[in-house]
Amino acid sequence: MDKSYSEINREGLWTNNVALVQILGLCPLLAVTSTTINGLGLGIATTMTLVLSSLIVSLIRHYVKQEVRIPVFVMIIASVVTAIELAMNAYFHELYKILGIFVPLIVTNCAILGRAEAFAFKNTPGKAAMDGFVMGIGFAAVLIVLGAMREILGQGTFFAQAHLMFGEIGRMMTITLIEDYRGFLLAILPPGAFIGLGLLIAVKNVIDERGKKRDAKKIIPVTKIEQSVATG
Repeated sequence: MDKSYSEINREGLWTNNVALVQILGLCPLLAVTSTTINGLGLGIATTMTLVLSSLIVSLIRHYVKQEVRIPVFVMIIASVVTAIELAMNAYFHELYKILGIFVPLIVTNCAILGRAEAFAFKNTPGKAAMDGFVMGIGFAAVLIVLGAMREILGQGTFFAQAHLMFGEIGRMMTITLIEDYRGFLLAILPPGAFIGLGLLIAVKNVIDERGKKRDAKKIIPVTKIEQSVATG
């Protein structure tokens, strides 16, 4: 079915969010989100990979045979990730060292290959690029929120080490929320990431359930009116 741009946006950001619904990309999601900046850096890299790989796959979709499409997708994704990795190493070297192996591991993110197979290979370049962008933004948003939660609870700061991405001006962006904070170790460790992600998924599910109940209340009165008109 041909999806509209509004449907693509809604799916990527909320109803089919990579991290909260598809539960993909958990390795980097849980490993590097100890600070907001780490989440932002990896989120941008993943979004760029999704956009470029989806666009390229859509552009060549008529020239790739079904039998070899998966190896071709993997080669495209690996090439894009390598270019992004080299750029990060050149322009954001300190942040690149912190993210470490998780930048090249973007190649193995099932969400990227999944979008290439399920959407980009079947749609126009414009829609493929938009799908990659909103899927990436949805994933990056979870990375940033989870990173912010863990940083605040674990260190009592927000936007620490912003200079790694924004240069010397970034040093002024760091906000110390709690002075002389001794830290909450669980928030920084991997179990804290699991707990934080679970809370985010729970919040999303609560919001979805409330939305369904509101929609049901709107439908019921209309149905009663239609029945009364039909019998009247």
